[in-house]
Amino acid sequence: MPSPLSEADLVLRLRAARLESFHETPFPQFNSRPARPAAVLLPLTAIEKEWHLLFTRRADTVEHHKGQVSFPGGATDPQDASPEETALREAEEEIGLRRDDVRIVGRLGEMLTVTNFLVTPIVGVFSWPYTFKIHTLEVGRVFTMPLAWLADPSNRMEFVRQETGRTLIAYLPYDGELLWGATARMTVEFLRAVQMV
Repeated sequence: MPSPLSEADLVLRLRAARLESFHETPFPQFNSRPARPAAVLLPLTAIEKEWHLLFTRRADTVEHHKGQVSFPGGATDPQDASPEETALREAEEEIGLRRDDVRIVGRLGEMLTVTNFLVTPIVGVFSWPYTFKIHTLEVGRVFTMPLAWLADPSNRMEFVRQETGRTLIAYLPYDGELLWGATARMTVEFLRAVQMV
């Protein structure tokens, strides 16, 4: 396992954090309709003894967030009994990461997105290397970023959007990919939960 943070450490820190909702100011246009429940998987893996988070770049054919960096995930289906089931189902559908190959280690607080989804981030660990089966209508690319790079404050910017009062987080490009918005906020909240920032 990667040093100095073991999988057991991750589990303990996530349990200790037990993050509540982000309590961000909702966008005014979403006040009149309820947010749709959704979940994403924050897939963690150890590559050469260093923790990495796995991301996807969404295909240009999807309805929301075309070409953007995201975690595997999506809207809750009626048959999903929990956010964990939603995240695992979506990860299997989008990138072929089988639910039996993922160990759930925790969850973060819910987050309201600009597209009016109430997203629960689920943290899971899988073994590397892995053979993915990418659903190309939804996903353009699968890649990882090291947690150490993501935790380095010199690699990201945070500023408040005047029109919404919300904090926007954007990372510097990594391997040609730009991590920003809700996915960047979830990433930073995860890093805070495991005490890396």
